[in-house]
Amino acid sequence: MCRKKPKTRQFFLFNDILVYGNIIINKKKYNKQHIIPLEEVKLESLDDDNQYKNGWLIKTASKSFAVYAATAVEKSEWMAHINKCIDDLLRKSGKKAVSEHAAVWVPDTEASICMHCKKTQFTLINRRHHCRKCGAVVCGPCSNKRFLLPSQSSKPLRVCLHCYNALTAASQKNQNSSTDSTQKGINADSSGEEDSDDDEEANKTQPEFHDMPKFYGDNEKAE
Repeated sequence: MCRKKPKTRQFFLFNDILVYGNIIINKKKYNKQHIIPLEEVKLESLDDDNQYKNGWLIKTASKSFAVYAATAVEKSEWMAHINKCIDDLLRKSGKKAVSEHAAVWVPDTEASICMHCKKTQFTLINRRHHCRKCGAVVCGPCSNKRFLLPSQSSKPLRVCLHCYNALTAASQKNQNSSTDSTQKGINADSSGEEDSDDDEEANKTQPEFHDMPKFYGDNEKAE
């Protein structure tokens, strides 16, 4: 599900990544393909409605979106296979699942007026904008602030006024807590001993090895 309307995409599940892109047309290769590391993925089932059925959310730190299968069985199998690959990957690698995920954008067609002020009606002049924090469809004046969301971009992104105020307050609170902790550290007694050996050991990073990519189900076929 894209921001304007549903679009057909082809998905491929590997043991450590999920790849999706446009379907093959005239025997041409997939274009605009996207690669998602499975350790970043979290799935969330969607209830059926009058318009869309057999859907679920694919949530990652940088982008989250809804996908819809042709049948309920296909949905169930895809979700089961993806979750199994995620569990296997996290168990083998020792990595932790990502706890913060990007918001799912509300489709343009589901908002005729600003979801923030409830007044501005969208036209050719009053364009729709999406808050990168909550995914709501908002007008320009209600989203004229930007805030740094490191998991999504290295540059400040457009956010609605509600999210901007909440993010600013949280950031200020964290800064105050950090200042208090630093001050306590300055006033505390120090033994004067340097734990250089321990620090060097802590800073050493072990090389990370990845399994050769393979399609999900290869092992089963081999057996």
